[in-house]
Amino acid sequence: MDQAGQDFQSAVSASVPGQRGFDTLVVGAGFAGSVLAERLARVLGQRVLVVDKRPHIGGNAYDRHDDHGVLVHPYGPHIFHTNSAEIFDYLSQFTQWRPYQHRVLASVDGQLVPMPINLDTVNRLYGLNLTSFQLEEFFASVAEKKDEVKTSEDVVVGKVGRELYNKFFRGYTRKQWGMDPSELDASVTARVPTRTNRDDRYFTDTYQAMPLHGYTRMFEKMLDHPNIKVMLNTDYRDVVDLLPWKHMVYTGPIDAFFNHKHGKLPYRSLEFRHENVAQEQFQPVGTVNYPNDYAYTRISEFKHITGQQHPTTSVVYEIPRAEGDPYYPVPQPQNAELYRKYEAEAEQLRNVTFVGRLATYKYYNMDQVVGQALATFRRLQQRLGEETDPALAAQQTTA
Repeated sequence: MDQAGQDFQSAVSASVPGQRGFDTLVVGAGFAGSVLAERLARVLGQRVLVVDKRPHIGGNAYDRHDDHGVLVHPYGPHIFHTNSAEIFDYLSQFTQWRPYQHRVLASVDGQLVPMPINLDTVNRLYGLNLTSFQLEEFFASVAEKKDEVKTSEDVVVGKVGRELYNKFFRGYTRKQWGMDPSELDASVTARVPTRTNRDDRYFTDTYQAMPLHGYTRMFEKMLDHPNIKVMLNTDYRDVVDLLPWKHMVYTGPIDAFFNHKHGKLPYRSLEFRHENVAQEQFQPVGTVNYPNDYAYTRISEFKHITGQQHPTTSVVYEIPRAEGDPYYPVPQPQNAELYRKYEAEAEQLRNVTFVGRLATYKYYNMDQVVGQALATFRRLQQRLGEETDPALAAQQTTA
């Protein structure tokens, strides 16, 4: 019997005693599904079944040791950072941390210069010796002010001018999205700051760290509860009518849930080309961007990120694709309008909760997904309390 068959028999056995079945069926074992499964089982004592079509838990954050013994992220580098003490403290129940501040260089004009653009970036690129105050004046002199900021191009040229926009953003964005920044919502490039000091950290969040023993170990501890059963290599549609459950938490693509009845929501995908190199270090920082050269957008080296000591090193090249697993919702007005049709359908379903990137068609960082899942749990907890206590429900209504 294969693993999927064993998982199914285990889940059936778990659901038989007293014909209770499962209180909640969680579709997806990534951050959104795992956090909700853990909270529902540990705090509310629910019986939870987690189903995932992949052969592993952890979603895109899953990590493993490759054939050379190097810890890698098969779905590209996942760097944890957050400003939320609540989110960091919650995850700290399941992992120790290794402090890590991510740094990125961009290959521009034959040089590797800091990204996001900062004081050193401009000075090295142009052979200048500007101060922070002078850099502010430089940006002001080259910026193209826009009466209304609508697109990603507007955001960048309005901050740093067209030349830096062309050197750092336009090519990268065209590769990543298959569209010019002038066709994309302002939110795409608004995520990347511009600095007038020498801070070369990619993120400036209060908490920046990596799970000490990897993400997969953290997820294993999160899902290690007697009330949680996990089925891998399984499409939830194959079991949804075979096992009794009361409520569903769905973290997959929302359009797929409704059989694409309003049309497919567009996504960009990625191809990951992993390589092991017979040397201790491949590049000076965790990630190097290639905005203008090659088909790939960036190369990441995992040992910078994990802190692992190993005689060889493993890297991953990221090549954007139009087809493949859904990674990035395409931020255009017509896509937001299409999502709202599915959102309206979802709001009519009392026994299904939609949570996570794919289920809400939004690009979230990992900490934002955890925050969304914790907030969703609190709403479910309140709703369950009201359903079991009519007096409380009446009190909430009149409050």
